[in-house]
Amino acid sequence: MKRLVTGITALCIGMALCAPPHAWARKRHKHHKSRYSAVNKNPLAGLKTEQPDAQLFDKAMKAMRKGRYDVARLDLETLLNAYPSTEYAMRAKLAIGDTWYLEGGPAAMQQAAAEYRDFITFFPNSPEAAEAQMKIGDIYFQQMERPDRDPTNAFKAQKEYRAMIEQFPDSPLLPRAKQKLREVQEVLAQRQFEVGQFYATREDWAGSIARLQTVADLYPLYSKSCENLILLGDDYANEAAQVQGLKLPAKAKEELLSYYNGRAAEAWDRAVTHYPMSPTADQAKDRLIALGRPIPQPTPEELAESEAMEASRVPVRFKARALDIFKRAGSTPIEAARVGEPTLTDPAQTYAPAIARQQKAVFLAALQGKPLTSAKGNGTQLAHTNSNTVLTVSPAQTTSGSTNVTPTATFETVPTGNASSGGDAATVEVAPVTATANTSSANRPAEINGQPIPIPNSTPIAAAVGPNRPGALPPVQKPTAGPPQQINDVKNAGPVNMAAATSAGKHKKKAKFNRKEESSSRHKPRKGLRKLNPF
Repeated sequence: MKRLVTGITALCIGMALCAPPHAWARKRHKHHKSRYSAVNKNPLAGLKTEQPDAQLFDKAMKAMRKGRYDVARLDLETLLNAYPSTEYAMRAKLAIGDTWYLEGGPAAMQQAAAEYRDFITFFPNSPEAAEAQMKIGDIYFQQMERPDRDPTNAFKAQKEYRAMIEQFPDSPLLPRAKQKLREVQEVLAQRQFEVGQFYATREDWAGSIARLQTVADLYPLYSKSCENLILLGDDYANEAAQVQGLKLPAKAKEELLSYYNGRAAEAWDRAVTHYPMSPTADQAKDRLIALGRPIPQPTPEELAESEAMEASRVPVRFKARALDIFKRAGSTPIEAARVGEPTLTDPAQTYAPAIARQQKAVFLAALQGKPLTSAKGNGTQLAHTNSNTVLTVSPAQTTSGSTNVTPTATFETVPTGNASSGGDAATVEVAPVTATANTSSANRPAEINGQPIPIPNSTPIAAAVGPNRPGALPPVQKPTAGPPQQINDVKNAGPVNMAAATSAGKHKKKAKFNRKEESSSRHKPRKGLRKLNPF
């Protein structure tokens, strides 16, 4: 009984302390009513006003998030046309380019690049201008082809990333732009290196040297720079081996061998000193030892730089290379360096015709007995510019009123064919020739070795043209007679024998089909019960 009384008492106390639900609802309704009563007194108090330009911009952003890029673009263009002085003008202009960029496709990407360039023109000092320039580079980066394909988009991406680095040096996007530029230059260097390898397999040393020298000068951060320099030295060594098999004077051959072996040693020395931590650096050392040259020692700075460069490369896995078959080159996995400054200005590029002319001049200078070393004054000068040898031959002494050009060809052999493939040199006996041209005497005949050149026949080839020319015109020839008139044999041929004509028009009886000599789908061999049917 006591327990029951205690329970009832506790229940009554709890009911007294708890307020009824309708009391809380009445209190909340009263507070709600009092708040809106204040609003009724001041309509702008506590309300967020919505401007039409802000509503248009929010609507466009919502459509863009849902992938409706055409609707978002239309709303943004309406915003710019209806409210040219709105505070959303800059963001709307950039968002129009973003709609094209997110839409994708070659045509949309070109339109996005145009919109981003317009944005940079109208808002060059805004922080978003660096972002627009970065996206222009990304557009061409995504459209890059493979290293063995068209490099147009790769060159455009390199140009845009360089513009980004030069125009916006304080942008937070600068590290990303430099890394993208390193990756683009890795693709361009790979293209030049593969072409140089191809020319080397065809023993076209001039073409191979031009491509490999371009890689060494333009792309020092290339992942295969050490291998590139080794192959460049091998090309010069192969030219030295080719000279060794030619029939040349001893002094000229010695000069040429010294020149080509020296250029090969320069390339191998650079591979050892600039890329000592490369996996292929030992191959360059072995070649220097075989050539009898000392092995250079890299400085501590060069060792640290090479070690950091090799450690920054991310190795490409087999899965990434396998999936690369189905991707474009913009996402091609490459081992680009992640440290170091990419080249922002291209030095003078090396071309194969220039290398060929240089080698020809080196041969002529060696055959004429001129040293292939740098010298002052007259003579043969070899100036090394960008690792390219420029041969300069001083002209002969000139006098007033006359210019004597004396190409002294005293060599006995002219290298022809391919000595490395077993070809022999062609021996040609050439006498010294001196061609003298005196500009003071215009009527002086041409001379060779002081002797005038005889003219066998001074009669002009054709008679003079004009009213005073001798002789008269030959008589006009009459046109030849045309073909005889056609004669109709049927005319006056008499009566026609219709019986003979009818018999001649009939088809001849076709010969019997011979299966051994002919083949036809209409005369198939009989099978099964058809063999028993005589019809």
